[in-house]
Amino acid sequence: MSVRITQQQLESYLWGAATLLRGTIDAGDYKQFIFPLLFYKRLCDVFDEETQTALAESGGDRKFAGYAENHRFQVPPEAHWREVRKAAKNVGRALQGALRTIETANPDKLYGIFGDAQWTNKERLSDAMLRDLVEHFSSLELTVANLPEDELGQGYEYLIKKFADDSGHTAAEFYTNRTVVHLMTEMLQPRSGESIYDPTCGSGGMLLSCIAHLRRQGKEWRNVRLFGQERNLMTSSIARMNCFLHGIEDFRIERGDTLAEPKLVERDRLMRFDVVLANPPYSIKQWDREAFGSDPWGRNLYGTPPQGRADYAFWQHIVQSLSPKSGRCAILFPHGVLFRQEEAEMRKKLIEADLIECVLGLGPNLFYNSPMEACVVICRTAKPKARRNKILLINAVNEVTRERAQSFLTEDHIQHIVRTYEKFADEPGFSRVVSLEDVRAKDGNLSIPLYVAPVSAVRQDEAGYRVGGLDQALEGWLESARKVRSSLASLLSTQKH
Repeated sequence: MSVRITQQQLESYLWGAATLLRGTIDAGDYKQFIFPLLFYKRLCDVFDEETQTALAESGGDRKFAGYAENHRFQVPPEAHWREVRKAAKNVGRALQGALRTIETANPDKLYGIFGDAQWTNKERLSDAMLRDLVEHFSSLELTVANLPEDELGQGYEYLIKKFADDSGHTAAEFYTNRTVVHLMTEMLQPRSGESIYDPTCGSGGMLLSCIAHLRRQGKEWRNVRLFGQERNLMTSSIARMNCFLHGIEDFRIERGDTLAEPKLVERDRLMRFDVVLANPPYSIKQWDREAFGSDPWGRNLYGTPPQGRADYAFWQHIVQSLSPKSGRCAILFPHGVLFRQEEAEMRKKLIEADLIECVLGLGPNLFYNSPMEACVVICRTAKPKARRNKILLINAVNEVTRERAQSFLTEDHIQHIVRTYEKFADEPGFSRVVSLEDVRAKDGNLSIPLYVAPVSAVRQDEAGYRVGGLDQALEGWLESARKVRSSLASLLSTQKH
């Protein structure tokens, strides 16, 4: 008999497992033990559920119930959860053996999925603690009848967020603010049958957001193909488990460094996708600039970024991964990509290629554990005629809500931004459509306050000066520095003649 598990029950069950590890293991390491156990328990419970269905259909034929076609995944009897539950000592070894056996029994789907956690390290995980953990997970039956896929998926997302909150500095690579992801998805409007890619996919949240978008609209989502690449082994495993737990079959998540070794290639070029969503690691310094300078995949078409910041390497990788007719992307970047001098030439080439459709400035604290303001850049390979040679700039710096030390976008904020993007029109203090000519006049600088000053961010002080945001002050300073330089240059050239 099925007993529906509520979201609240699921959350306390999942977090209860994590609290058993408290004090002996770093918060940042919980995920490598909790996620594989959750996935393992789900596999076994669903396998048993499928067995019961097959027995009912065949009038109790055990042989028929064991056929592979009656099961989504194979769980050999010796690797079943109930066998591990019997282990009184060397529990870690029993667990590790069972997980490897399941991977081997499902080589096409589950190869390496349980990651490389050290289950047998008794200094970190005593037999008593592992027994407690196994018993804790045994307290609920995680069948599909008790817990449909979308609900289990939500619980999984809850745990991902909790781990991000708990582990602090490691969170950003693992987790992007969900309300920002929701906004990016709404702006790109993924459609049934499309291919969707995230080059730095973390735990897979951006890819799954596109599926959730289609499910909400009641549209076909099973024919959407998801692709991702993630450098960290455990995180890439979590992304794969995340897809399976959400009931998604058609996905491919590769492990590896996207800049050094893109894995999603066909013949001698990068694969192309309809939709790309990305939150690349911010301004990384450890990357192989020299190799990118003669990139075999042609990703340096607008130039080679400086060693200290790989942002434009990711940007160009994404542009080269877009389908020529339907390709569109939303990338979460630090504001610096819009105006930094060291990347000016590459930025100008991107602008001239007429790929940039919208630049959206977000409020502070939406990057995980960082007060830095972020921006979303939307590019499109084939803009509608009315938008060609134009860029929409949106200054949504005030569209942010803060509660309990968390910053997020409300549904109203998201709808306001999405409507503005769809209208592609001016709104005083919020948005402005500029021509490429306007941007050239500002030397390819896309800093949003140069074009759109938010109404509330500009006030008159007592002396009558206009006081804007930090960006404006910086831009003003850069502008005057440029004028001084050009005046000096012309002065020196007249002295020479």
